Amino acid sequence: MRIVVDWDRCTGMGMCESLAPDVFEVDDDGSLILHTEEVSQDQEAEVREAVAACPTEALSLEGPIEA
Repeated sequence: MRIVVDWDRCTGMGMCESLAPDVFEVDDDGSLILHTEEVSQDQEAEVREAVAACPTEALSLEGPIEA
């Protein structure tokens, strides 16, 4: 499974970082840093929660889960 970011919609609010800090980070200027695009099974639940919590709907998932 791969994380897709709509960079035009992302406002750097940090909801994703608070729910999946190993995957998402918002730097000091409000820019999103994606630590990995590929979601492992261990990360799936928290990444799904982070994607669902994005207030601007800038995050989505596509494809199968990586082993």
